[in-house]
Amino acid sequence: MMFSDGDVVNLGIGLPTIIPNHIPPGLKITLQGENGVLGLGPAPPLHEINKDVFDAGGGWATLNPGGSFFDSAVSFGLIRGGHVDITVLGALQVDKEGNLANWMVPGKLMAGYGGAMDLITCAKKVIVAMEHTNKGDPKIFNKCSFPLTGAHCVDVIVTNMAFIEVTPEGLLVKEIAPNVTVDELKNATEADLIIPDDVAVMTVYE
Repeated sequence: MMFSDGDVVNLGIGLPTIIPNHIPPGLKITLQGENGVLGLGPAPPLHEINKDVFDAGGGWATLNPGGSFFDSAVSFGLIRGGHVDITVLGALQVDKEGNLANWMVPGKLMAGYGGAMDLITCAKKVIVAMEHTNKGDPKIFNKCSFPLTGAHCVDVIVTNMAFIEVTPEGLLVKEIAPNVTVDELKNATEADLIIPDDVAVMTVYE
């Protein structure tokens, strides 16, 4: 389990925004969006959308009891003050040293860093949640080729194929997705992987 009761968890844009829909029963965590919301709940049914409640990616959201709204200054005060236990971010590239690139594709229109640089610096744990490949091309490398958001900052990589821990020895595969073979995982990853003989199978929460 990556989350523990009492954790404050920041959710970046992209895949992290679906996390509120898949919290295991009984787990008591508080979800934060850097747009200025604390206490995010799951996405609402279409007939219950409140257009004033949305996550950092602009998707419709709900607010759990006790949740609150605030401006960007307070939001980043919360982040920079070290009050976020875990941040879950998307990525364009990650490498075996835990380097992260998630803000710019060379030659494309540059959107800017956004809040990611604050989050990877100030959160106690950094989790990358992303698709394992980009149209079949690896996204986990020996060394990132895109401009870095941060160096040696990623603790865990979670993809549709595996749960991987960044260790001093390299990328350790802790769990592999159901119906994914070890060979398929290796072929989809540029970086070398450390794969135990008894690697566990991911639990999928509906």
